[in-house]
Amino acid sequence: MTQMHESESGAHASGDLGSQVLSSRVTELRKKRQMTLEQLAAASGVSRSMLSQIERGRANPTLAVTLRIAQAFGLNIGELVDQPWAASRIDVVRSDDASQLFRDDQECRIRTLSPLHLEKRMECYELWLAPHARLHSAAHFEGTRELLSITQGQARVASGSHRCELGQGDSAHYHADVEHTIENVGDTPLLAFLVVTYE
Repeated sequence: MTQMHESESGAHASGDLGSQVLSSRVTELRKKRQMTLEQLAAASGVSRSMLSQIERGRANPTLAVTLRIAQAFGLNIGELVDQPWAASRIDVVRSDDASQLFRDDQECRIRTLSPLHLEKRMECYELWLAPHARLHSAAHFEGTRELLSITQGQARVASGSHRCELGQGDSAHYHADVEHTIENVGDTPLLAFLVVTYE
């Protein structure tokens, strides 16, 4: 991707409120995602020096430059500048969107149902397990919980030293900040929905 330099951006020095909002928002998102200026420059096609000026509130970038930065964060412009009225009010995850597949092999398929760009304390997944397959997970961050709801098949859930059996229509809520396992104990595929929450 060709980088856009300052002379191409149409940006100019500015101390207006819009520049300050964008400045703090870009800095906040970059640090939250543990990105360096160089990494953001590579992802957005906007030069490091221009990004540095934007973060210091010394540049008022064009719409095109702002869009590039927003897309690098997986956002639209309204979401980047934190103006909900300018953002789309409906996020759609298509069933054939391969980018939403967290895992896809003969034993297990995990599809993310919540939009990937959202900053959130909850994640939703569709889970498919082949007969007698299991999904074992190491402990997540402290305070993480999972809610598993069975749509089809039979499952055994283990959370630490605790175990339970689930059938179609059953749900289980358990600690996921310890080792945990979801196992298909039936002879048919298991289909379930998994909600992960973080404190």
